[in-house]
Formats: sequence, C-alpha cells, structure tokens
Amino acid sequence: MQSPTAAILAELEQLAHSDPDAIAALARLGGQVDPFLLGLHDAQLSGWYNHETSELMTGFSIGPDDLVIDVGCGDGGALRFCAEKGARVILADQDAERVTRAESWIAAQAPGRVQKYITDGNPLPLPDAHVSRVICMEMLEHVDDPAVIMAELVRIGKPGARYLITVPDTVQEKLQLHLAPASYFEKPNHLRIFERAEFDRLVLNAGLVIERRSYYGFYWAMWWLLFWECNIDFVGMPRHPVLDNWARTWAAVLATEGGVKVKHLFDRFMPKNQVIVASKPG
Repeated sequence: MQSPTAAILAELEQLAHSDPDAIAALARLGGQVDPFLLGLHDAQLSGWYNHETSELMTGFSIGPDDLVIDVGCGDGGALRFCAEKGARVILADQDAERVTRAESWIAAQAPGRVQKYITDGNPLPLPDAHVSRVICMEMLEHVDDPAVIMAELVRIGKPGARYLITVPDTVQEKLQLHLAPASYFEKPNHLRIFERAEFDRLVLNAGLVIERRSYYGFYWAMWWLLFWECNIDFVGMPRHPVLDNWARTWAAVLATEGGVKVKHLFDRFMPKNQVIVASKPG
C-alpha cells in the first residue's frame, strides 16, 4: 500500500541520481507527463537527493566517513544515494527478497560497503553507538509499538548521530479512511495515524533533539486519494486517465512563475509525509 514500491521505486531511485532539470524535462517528454518522474521532480524540489550539497534530504548530509542504516529500507533507494556519497551502508528490513535485491543493486556500485539484516527492527542486530546516520522512512506507522523501535534506533546511534525519520501526514491519512480499502489500515499496512504533535513527542521522548521539520508530497497525497477511485490494481506503473490528468495539471502548476511557491504552500496544507531531522546528544 506504500507509494511507490518495488520496481517503481527502483526506477525512480536510479533516476534520482540524474540532473533535476533533466528529470523535469523527461517528465514532460513529447508533451506527455510521466506521473512517477513528475513525483521524483517534485521530491527534489522539496530537498531530496541534493547532489550539490550531498544531502539525502535538507539537513541530512552524507559523507565517506558515515555508516548509514536504513531501517525498513525496502528496495534500498535512499541507501543508493548514500553509497554514491562514499558512505558504508546497512540494509535492514523484514522482507528478505527485497533486501537481497537491494544488496545486489548497491553492491554493484559500492563493493565491500554494504551489509544487510533481515529484521523487523525489534531488536536491531547491531551494537550500541554503532552508526552515524539513521534513516527510518514510512515504517513507524506499520509497527505495534513505535516507541520500542525508536528506542532501538537511538541505541544504535553514536553520540552526535543524525536521524531522518518520516511518517505519513495526518490530513491525507484521515481522508484515506474514507477512500482506501479497509486493508489499508490493517496489518501489515498502516496501524495508526500520527498527529504532528504526536510525531514530535515520539522523537523527543526517545531522547533525540529535533533539528528540522518539513512537509512534502501534496502531489502524491492527491495522486493516492484519486488512485482509489480509479479502481485499478497497483501493479507495475498503474495508469488511468484521472491520474494522468492530475499529473498534467500538477506539471502545469510547477511550470508557472509561482508554481514552486504554490507547491510549498500545498505541501504544508496536505503533504503526503511529515519529516523530522534529529540528532542524538553527544
């Protein structure tokens, strides 16, 4: 139920290492709009995959001295960026097939710098104070006790370690209650909706210091709300006139003089995700 997954994520993450302007051009190739390339371009406008600053997300830089773990890594797209910046990386997910595929994918470009663990995160099979960067994206809403997972994330971080944590935002998730199938809010999918203050408390109570909060993905929030009404399967790269028309509309908005400003305003109003960058006290 997460977006986008499997082959889609693999393709998007590979493209994420291209010039953002080239991505924007590809998204509108031949007058058509590719909804997934457009989503990638939209994410880059929000601060993701910044090659100039070596930041996976604004405020979360990656360098050759880092050991980075992604808990709930899925297909490992975020760690590919980290590996490109010279970091050593650790894949951690309970889906053995996806982790193995991600390991092969990253090892091809970063031989000797990738480890994998098949784990649900409770516990994490790593020693205390072991890693310098911790990523946990769209995972906490799936687990029975997010505080337990947060405690593990904090335990494995070195003093001064930085954390990139995301969960789905509140408004669009509450709309999903009315539009998505019941299974969307059943195991193994989403078990809870995080209010923004609740997400803050979860991070702070774990002992971290919040450095930066941000919100992004209005484009994807609308895409998913419309997706359920299209009555199509999420297989491959699903296409439907409604979804294609929404992508064309959003591409046209971004192309206007004030389009990026509009994007950021809408991202605050109904983002797909809320993001916290935090640090572990030294």
